[in-house]
Amino acid sequence: MNWQRMKTIQKLHRGLYAIGLGPLIGKIILLLTTTGRKSGLKRVTPLQYEKIDGKYYLGSARGLKADWVRNIQANPNVEIRVKSLSFQGQAEVVTDQSRFADFIETRLERHPFMLGLIMQKVHALPKRPTREQLEKLAEKEAFVIIEPH
Repeated sequence: MNWQRMKTIQKLHRGLYAIGLGPLIGKIILLLTTTGRKSGLKRVTPLQYEKIDGKYYLGSARGLKADWVRNIQANPNVEIRVKSLSFQGQAEVVTDQSRFADFIETRLERHPFMLGLIMQKVHALPKRPTREQLEKLAEKEAFVIIEPH
């Protein structure tokens, strides 16, 4: 997906939350607010998420290069807006290949069609990649776990 299209989609998601449709799109999209590592300004990023055992898991297709991930590395205190809830949380960046594979396997179970397409179109993998393929993918990617306060 090209950068301009991604920016347009993110703007749409922020707008839907702003007009009160968070409960509708919040089933798969949350708004993550980080503090800019250089500017110190609040940065809001719409992201797909999974809620697992009361924690919020966010995948980063750009791995450690994503601005929101780099902001978390500099300051792990974040704000989340999901559905009609807003709260603070503590974020942890995870690069462990085994934990990454566990996370993607959970996502594949919960969203086989959507994640299958992502595996195929974005990562050039089969719709149901093997554990070994997922661990290899983890060499370039990361995910974040947020524990609400």
